[in-house]
Amino acid sequence: MARKKELTKDERILREEKRLRKSYKDLPKDKMQVVDGLIRRAAYMRVTLEDMEKDLDENGFVEMFTQSEKTEPYERERPVARLYNTMNKNYQSIIKQLSDLLPKDDPKNDDENDGFESFVSERA
Repeated sequence: MARKKELTKDERILREEKRLRKSYKDLPKDKMQVVDGLIRRAAYMRVTLEDMEKDLDENGFVEMFTQSEKTEPYERERPVARLYNTMNKNYQSIIKQLSDLLPKDDPKNDDENDGFESFVSERA
């Protein structure tokens, strides 16, 4: 069975950018300039978070640490765990900003044009 080629980080980032851009293809040009930077940051963060998750799954969130050979080692949070938590929070914030920029479906228009009026006028 052939193994699928592992994508580089840059290739994975480009793939994520393309995936995100599909949702914003119909935005006006002025909004797209804002969205473009957010998409690039979000794609980078998502791929980096995935890499960090893999590391955390393999090595855990804590490690044994000691200042010197004379002191007892103790358990501490791994630096990557703290970075992961911070980046994840920032990623969620960017995704929220991007979601807020998506065109909203207007439920009022859907209710107004539900076909009832045309049905009634046809019957009259």
